[in-house]
Amino acid sequence: MARTPATLVDPHDGHASHTFEVVSSEILYDGAIFALRGDKVRMPGGRVATREKVEHFGAVSVAALDDQDRLVMIYQYRPAIGRRIWEMPAGLLDGGSDEEPVEAAKRELVEEVGVTADDWSTLVDVVGCPGFADESVRVFLARGLHEVDRPEAADDEEADLVVRRVPLADLVTGAMSGDLVNGPCIAGVFAAAEVVAGRFSPRPVDAEWIDRPTQYAARRQG
Repeated sequence: MARTPATLVDPHDGHASHTFEVVSSEILYDGAIFALRGDKVRMPGGRVATREKVEHFGAVSVAALDDQDRLVMIYQYRPAIGRRIWEMPAGLLDGGSDEEPVEAAKRELVEEVGVTADDWSTLVDVVGCPGFADESVRVFLARGLHEVDRPEAADDEEADLVVRRVPLADLVTGAMSGDLVNGPCIAGVFAAAEVVAGRFSPRPVDAEWIDRPTQYAARRQG
């Protein structure tokens, strides 16, 4: 029988803890998809320290699982690491609209791989670099897949990507061997494997997303 994930307990257990007050902030860089902010933060003991923070729109990723327990994957070039890697379909949240995360996921699934799905749920939420970035990625599970026409790709990285359906077991092996390196993708693969094995049930599609980024989008809109 599938289990429902338990809530982790706050180790402070109700006792007062330090509030890391942001005394002042300065925008050091403001780009198209992220910004770099310098915060002056009051530490325990009263010292004020500088903490740099990358602001981000947030993103969604899709574990699109077919009836043969294969995930729809893409192989594409990533300039930050200078090579092509395997990933799940994914994309940025639209920081200028009230689009629901699942609607963004549905859009990306069609645009990147030409697939729609009947059933949607939430697998995991991933904050990849909490030491300096507020980017959070919600990974959805999509089932009941149907192929549709994929829009013509733009003349950039998307025009070069390869689409394949890969057995879930092979992806688990790829994560353990180091061949699969995208963080949200690895999290989605292992979470999907737990669901397929019947050990856990996914959360509702509109489950609370505690760490969904809001500051960057709100500042750009303001």
